[in-house]
Amino acid sequence: MKKITLLLMLISFITAAGCTKSVRYSQDEIKDYPPQIQDYISNSQVAVGMTKMQVRYSWGGPNAVNVLAPSEAGKERVEWVYEKMKFFKTRLVFTDDKLTEIISNEPGF
Repeated sequence: MKKITLLLMLISFITAAGCTKSVRYSQDEIKDYPPQIQDYISNSQVAVGMTKMQVRYSWGGPNAVNVLAPSEAGKERVEWVYEKMKFFKTRLVFTDDKLTEIISNEPGF
């Protein structure tokens, strides 16, 4: 009986821990960014012009990273893919570390 109780407590703890929102940054880490970028990060939003680090602070790490063909000007391009519920995908394209395209099939995005 003690083993079952302990197991149930452990499952409850793990479930509750998974529901909490993890903080991906501290205020000190983003204090030097422009106020609008700080607002985007605080509200878990992204916008064209943000850097990879700023997006990581806002959304965390991507589910997948794809290296794309260089731009016509020869600049490095990379795509970060974020998935929600396996149905919705948002692709963020960075050119030389700046977010240049946001492509999403998520309703209301």
